[in-house]
Amino acid sequence: MSVLMELTIFPTDKGESVSQYVSQVIDMIKNSGVPYRLNPMGTVIETEKMEQALQIIQKAYDILEPQANRIYATIKFDIRKNRSNRIEGKIKSIEQKIGKVNT
Repeated sequence: MSVLMELTIFPTDKGESVSQYVSQVIDMIKNSGVPYRLNPMGTVIETEKMEQALQIIQKAYDILEPQANRIYATIKFDIRKNRSNRIEGKIKSIEQKIGKVNT
């Protein structure tokens, strides 16, 4: 199974720039061992089980909660059985049709 999750999470009470907080969450994702892709508005993560995805959300919250009074999060899922490596596969599918993207 492939669980694609796009996660955006940050404190809303820390001013205009929150990269010092977001970078702590990204570091946790980076060290989690799951495939991920950072984008300007969030992070796409691929896990094999829903439980793994939910654990990452909990860990992200646990990082921010002691530092903030208010946290904003959006989470999107695309869950598909009998598939894997969809972060790369979805992009390759588009590139086969229109050529290289994100260059």
